[in-house]
Amino acid sequence: MGDVISSHLDEAKREIITARTGEVTGEFGRLYEQQYAVALFNKVRFDIEGGGGPQPQLLHRKIPLENKSIFSGFLFQYLEENKKWRNRFLFVPDSYNINFYDNKAAHDRRLNPKGIINCAGYKVLTTMDQYLDLISNSLPGVKAKVGSSPFLKCATQFPLILWHPFARHYYFCAATEKEQQKWHAVLQDCVRHSNDGLSEENKVQTPAFTDAVRLYRQAQGQYGTWEMMCGVPAQILSNLVMEGLLPELRELISPRLKGKLHERQRNWMLISDAVYSLVQTQCQAQYEAVLQKCEAARSSLEASIRTDMDQIITSKEHVTSKIKGVVLPKAEKLLKVSIQPYISSILDALMEPTSRGFSEVRDVFFRELVDMSKNTLNEGTKETVAQHMEKISMLAFHPVKMQSCYEKVESLSLEGLQQRFDVSSPSVFVQRAQILMREQMDDAVYTFEQILHQSLESQGTDELCKTIQRCQDRVIKKFDYDSSTVRKRFFREALLQIFIPYMLKQLSPTCSPELPRFQELIFEDFSCFILVENIFEEVVLHSVMKDIMMAVKEAAVQRRHNLYRDSIVLSNSDPSLHLLGENPSIDWAGEYGGAQEEVDGAGEEPDGEGEGEGEGEGEGGESQKRRRMKQVVSMIQVEGSPVLPSELPGVDDIPEEDGEEEENLDGKASPEQNGSASPEVSEKPADVSNSSMSKEEEAEPEGKEVQQEVETPPESSLAAEEKCKGEDSQQAMAEEQASCNQEVSEEALPPPPPSEETPSEATEPAPEATSDFPPPPHDDSGFQSPSSEGAESEEQEGEVVPSTGAPQPAGEHPEELQTSEPAAPEAETRSSDSESREQ
Repeated sequence: MGDVISSHLDEAKREIITARTGEVTGEFGRLYEQQYAVALFNKVRFDIEGGGGPQPQLLHRKIPLENKSIFSGFLFQYLEENKKWRNRFLFVPDSYNINFYDNKAAHDRRLNPKGIINCAGYKVLTTMDQYLDLISNSLPGVKAKVGSSPFLKCATQFPLILWHPFARHYYFCAATEKEQQKWHAVLQDCVRHSNDGLSEENKVQTPAFTDAVRLYRQAQGQYGTWEMMCGVPAQILSNLVMEGLLPELRELISPRLKGKLHERQRNWMLISDAVYSLVQTQCQAQYEAVLQKCEAARSSLEASIRTDMDQIITSKEHVTSKIKGVVLPKAEKLLKVSIQPYISSILDALMEPTSRGFSEVRDVFFRELVDMSKNTLNEGTKETVAQHMEKISMLAFHPVKMQSCYEKVESLSLEGLQQRFDVSSPSVFVQRAQILMREQMDDAVYTFEQILHQSLESQGTDELCKTIQRCQDRVIKKFDYDSSTVRKRFFREALLQIFIPYMLKQLSPTCSPELPRFQELIFEDFSCFILVENIFEEVVLHSVMKDIMMAVKEAAVQRRHNLYRDSIVLSNSDPSLHLLGENPSIDWAGEYGGAQEEVDGAGEEPDGEGEGEGEGEGEGGESQKRRRMKQVVSMIQVEGSPVLPSELPGVDDIPEEDGEEEENLDGKASPEQNGSASPEVSEKPADVSNSSMSKEEEAEPEGKEVQQEVETPPESSLAAEEKCKGEDSQQAMAEEQASCNQEVSEEALPPPPPSEETPSEATEPAPEATSDFPPPPHDDSGFQSPSSEGAESEEQEGEVVPSTGAPQPAGEHPEELQTSEPAAPEAETRSSDSESREQ
């Protein structure tokens, strides 16, 4: 591999790489210095004048994943060095970088990982066909023959491939389909987080950087959205360099590549990765140099701004009025002909999938709280609530549970409009919407945590279920308002990202030559804070903003979009709540007890403190901090299973994965293995988990929540039979049912419930919401999915939607009952039914 790179990247090629990188970063540095001064002026002006806008109702958690990791487990990885598959332990920390190790013991001993994957710019693929389609475009003019074999054979039929246009590709395989689905959700979350762009908290460096990149690409004739605007600044700069450098190198190197097609493709990917690494190193150094130069001049620039603020603003307004006289007539003509006819159609294309995604966020959050309310009826203690809250607190960062929300937005399509407005791909908008959905979910969860914790401290455990319901109603109201505000802002920003580049591209040929003469109107002392190019773009933006605001406002009036009208402003509607905003995240297990041991066991502490060998015993506070870390998603791996050999002999004879039960590679897994993929299995409290129940719980399908008390399966089967006999028999069976349920539950469920309450209380629906804004997701007064057919089809397929709005799969509990005690409960059920008929 090294010979291939060294032979094709000789000294001459490296000089070309260095020269091209220097040219791009040099021009970028000049633009960055200009935009840095403008961004600093805008920040100081905003700090002085302030800004309006709706006040968010939900609280925001500053450090959501403190002392948390995302996921860890085992996957087969293809090694380029020896062309073999090897079983690797992967660990995903809160940074969303993927660390992989030779084995779990190496991770437990805190050894350095074999590699770290920064997922910015990657795509997650689940089939070889998808991958081959992408790499076939890597060498233009070279196409694979029909039926030609790829350069690697997957270890299993469940691949997971990380593809990047410039960097190294990574090849993994899961042992089962469920593991593939779970890892796919986790890897997509890593990519989504890494592609989120630069932090918006930095009000100077971030806008200066993004504006400099945008202006550089516009100077090259490249307008519109850019998919590779992702990662840290050095990565984005490298993508900018590679965009122009890679085609040039390909023309030089491609004819010299020898061998079969797949060998040439593989060698070209290795060369591209080596070039990308060289470019990143140079970009990192030059970006740090220009940033240090700008930061050194910041204090003097800020002093000048604060001294001459009024004069700078007056001068800018004067120049703006002059530029408007030239630009506005042309902009309004273009707007009328090419923009206004398309605003409503593009807005509808954005609104429907985005609204369905936020509606699903609301439903997932609501269902989790309803499940907690139901189980709280069995044992109304703070320990029970703490066990549920340990899971709910990280709901927004659970990729598997959030997957149904993310999938709703992935249907967003701008087909037919992409070519007209130079939109490279809707993925930019999809990922942004998904990030906003995750933020809204975490804000709702964090607000619910703080409100519930405050209520528990003041009221204790009296009427605990009603307390949960009241807190739930308050949070749902605030979520509906905030989600409406966030979506409207997202729609406005998306429309601007679509229209502004198109308008600039159309207007620049005629307007740009006239701009330099306006620079003479600016005093030299203010020239670094007032740039005519920026004013030109602001004029174009304001020309279309009125139409965009009007379109979003009209959409808010339509009931089907579930948006609040702009006239509805909930300012300071709950002032006492914002006093809780500075509180840290609540450690439910540590404060109320009863869940610490189980959660740690489920989450597989990322450093294996509990069971791993070689843990650092003398590391003081750092060791204690790492011991407290919990994992958001439970591991697939099961402790105590045989260990795989470090290297696999070949793809035709792949051993079973380390930590899994014995299985065949055709995808058939034991019940224990299938269950280990469920994030909820290992999070059950110890008092309801024993040997007979664990098998039933591990057989739960992925994504279904295992309830804490296994709510009286015999009663659910009786309810189904009673429904068939008619409602007129319900009163006659009232007395028999209570006694029958008590007898059946004692025989059917090996672990007796810890409370003294009868099982019939466990399945009573939670009390109806007393608020004037009802929480059920299918109520028209609340926030619901635009399509009501989905809810109706769910009910027809057998999902029972109780009054609390929590869907419950029909027939789930009877199956558990038949698995554990197939004969006795059925006999008693039939006898009770016959007695009730006689009565």
